[in-house]
Amino acid sequence: MAENGIMRGPMVSVLMTAYNREKLIGEAIESVLASNFTDFELIITDDCSGDNTVAIVRSYADKDSRIKLFVNEKNLGDYPNRNRAAEHATGKYIKYLDSDDLIYYYALDVMVNYMERFPDAGFGLSSSYLLDILPFPMCIPPEQIYREHFNGFGHFDRSPGSAIIRLDAFRKVGGFSGKRMIGDFEFWFKIARYYKMVKLPWDLYWYRWNHGEQETGTAYAREYPAMQQQVIIEALQSPDCPLSAEEIAGLRKTMGRQKRRHRISTFVSGIRRMIRPKNN
Repeated sequence: MAENGIMRGPMVSVLMTAYNREKLIGEAIESVLASNFTDFELIITDDCSGDNTVAIVRSYADKDSRIKLFVNEKNLGDYPNRNRAAEHATGKYIKYLDSDDLIYYYALDVMVNYMERFPDAGFGLSSSYLLDILPFPMCIPPEQIYREHFNGFGHFDRSPGSAIIRLDAFRKVGGFSGKRMIGDFEFWFKIARYYKMVKLPWDLYWYRWNHGEQETGTAYAREYPAMQQQVIIEALQSPDCPLSAEEIAGLRKTMGRQKRRHRISTFVSGIRRMIRPKNN
């Protein structure tokens, strides 16, 4: 788009990663194209799908120049592929949407306009309206982001689809680490150390949780609680952690008690399984 005779990129780059999503990706693309905010590009990075995903995406890209398809030379995995999509982005903001989810037609408009009200914010996350006493949008600093997360708001328990991120901030903190499954949880801790966060309304996209092909249904997902604990430990150990030493010490004590309770609960459950009478 031209501005004062100078070409610039779109306001927002919608980033969609895909792997064998022929049954669902069409709906995801159509939900983006239905947006009432039109200053966007839709970047889709396919991770070596073995089905008709690429052909379906090309059929849409042939009709709308805002859609840009990139096919990886080798399979990267979820979060490395999210980083690859961001490498192609030219917008001021990036907005992830998984290829099995849907974005509501008003979401981009809300997200971009709310972010534009707070130029020093690095990212925005959908927040639980049940706990806030002020209306959206709100912009909060790193120490408040961390405190609220640990006090019931659960800001970092959000998927990438819940967020909009300033592209320069994403790149400055190094994007996702690439760790499997835990990458988003880890990233929010990282970017929140350095940037303010805009609280966004909750209902901006639809997470399709029940189609049976998500990683949350795999055996690997059983390791998620332990991975969460490790991410929190590392975040609290960071020299740039925005919390005070007293707050960090208190959180560590709480985590220690929770870990002990979990071990005891696991032990008791194991004993009960051992002594449970067998059915004849």
